[in-house]
Amino acid sequence: MHVEGLRVRRGGSEAIAGLDFDIPPGRVVGLLGPSGCGKTTLLRAIMGVQLVTAGTVTVLGRPAGAPELRHRIGYAAQTPSVYADLSVAENLRYFAAVLRAPRSDPERVITEVSLADQAHQEVGRLSGGQRTRVSLAIALLGSPELLVLDEPTVGLDPVLRQELWSLFTDLARRGVTLLVSSHVMDEAGRCDLLLLMRQGRLLATDSPDHLRRRTGVDDLEQVFLRLIEREGTGETTTAGMASAQPDCRHDSHENGE
Repeated sequence: MHVEGLRVRRGGSEAIAGLDFDIPPGRVVGLLGPSGCGKTTLLRAIMGVQLVTAGTVTVLGRPAGAPELRHRIGYAAQTPSVYADLSVAENLRYFAAVLRAPRSDPERVITEVSLADQAHQEVGRLSGGQRTRVSLAIALLGSPELLVLDEPTVGLDPVLRQELWSLFTDLARRGVTLLVSSHVMDEAGRCDLLLLMRQGRLLATDSPDHLRRRTGVDDLEQVFLRLIEREGTGETTTAGMASAQPDCRHDSHENGE
């Protein structure tokens, strides 16, 4: 994925203020920042459904929103887009048919997101966290090459959050690229690469370990605060991004798998 000079204006103000970054394949990439910093707007631009003011977004070698990307990208929005009067399994069978995914996919993704016990329950009777998992399961249909997930762990208990992050890591090892937004800094350490946003700008694009070394602190929340301080003094926080990328790789990629 390549983003260059991206600007987005919404409601008369600049929601995205000139972003430039690259995301290598097969990584878990965390898009982190406080609510209202532009994370969802950026994700919408990557999906090709956001009107942009300037710049380019290239996804899997094609312009964002290109029709041929439809079956190569999975997307889960903050608000689950599912049918409340259908069961979990019925929702997944419907979306699998729309996406022309393998007939076995609904059963596979139900297991992957730990919804086997709720497979025949109406979605409208599920908890908020369970509905979020249904939305994630839909995004996993068809084995997409890129998963764009907007705060997928909101409302989930710690055990399920751990299970989902383990799933994200496993998908990345299979070559899937995941872009996961969150405003919870304790999830940052689970990522290979971090995009730290504030007020529509990128504070840094780097691996968690490199950010710790560059700021001299171990806690990633304190890393974020240190970067804000440096931004105020005009110090650069994105230098050396290219040299940081090799450290963001899973061992399977380093071994050529």
